[in-house]
Amino acid sequence: MSPDALIKLASRFAVTDGRRFRLDKVRTDDTKGFAATKDEADELLRQAVARIAAHQETLYAQNQWGVLLIFQAMDAAGKDSAIEHVFSGVNPQGVQVFSFKAPSSEELDHDFLWRTTVRLPERGRIGVFNRSYYEEVLVVRVHPELLQSEGLPGRVVTKHIWTERFDGINAFERHLVRNGYTIRKFFLHVSREEQARRFLSRLDEPDKRWKFSIGDIRERERWDEYMSAYEAAIRNTSTKEAPWLVVPADRKWFARLVIAGAVLGALEELDLEPPAVSPVQEQELEQVRAALLDEVSPPGARRKKAR
Repeated sequence: MSPDALIKLASRFAVTDGRRFRLDKVRTDDTKGFAATKDEADELLRQAVARIAAHQETLYAQNQWGVLLIFQAMDAAGKDSAIEHVFSGVNPQGVQVFSFKAPSSEELDHDFLWRTTVRLPERGRIGVFNRSYYEEVLVVRVHPELLQSEGLPGRVVTKHIWTERFDGINAFERHLVRNGYTIRKFFLHVSREEQARRFLSRLDEPDKRWKFSIGDIRERERWDEYMSAYEAAIRNTSTKEAPWLVVPADRKWFARLVIAGAVLGALEELDLEPPAVSPVQEQELEQVRAALLDEVSPPGARRKKAR
């Protein structure tokens, strides 16, 4: 399989119209028949990352488009490692990664989109959100008591608040797309059993224990509520312009390949070309070239030229 085939593979996990989406119809170990050894998967990822890096340089030089990549998942689904592997060979000056945890008091004093809006990537850059404004229709939906900490007027927190937030998110993403952003949203879909195995791995390996949190176990007890919240979010915010990719995440190597294919595909959909150089600039560059060549020429050659 080539990176081009990865793009096609990734497209099979895209949800561009969520109205009929059912999360329980997506297997967490589904590879669409794709199989590879570890070495083959590593080499394919390396090739895809190399192409992503090349496109990122052109994206940066052209300075017209912004790319926003959103990652959401249950704990231990592999978001951090996927981001690390997929962007391992990309110039760090062209990629901005932001992780969003519990909001600060300053962030709570603004609307729910504010703290992520100020972290949007500049034109010419790839922005990676490790969690995002979607937390406001996921964690907050599972824990509606958190709405109280947002200080919203009572007349705002109605029975329609989740539909209203979906509407706000869709309008926001349409606005970004109309202003030169390309958006891809990734839900790393891990099974409850695989999450348990990964939690046990963290407990069994001393150098991984720092990753473990008792809070993760408490949230695990609300698994079904989270799955319902994710399904509702994907159903209501999957669009052609800003699709969700529901990525089977029980096999980390496979999830990374799908993500790499989707990122590569998103970049190749853009009209990426190096900035054109005008005739005047060409003339100036030739003058600079001549001056530099003169500096590095041997002294005898410079004297001969002077005669």
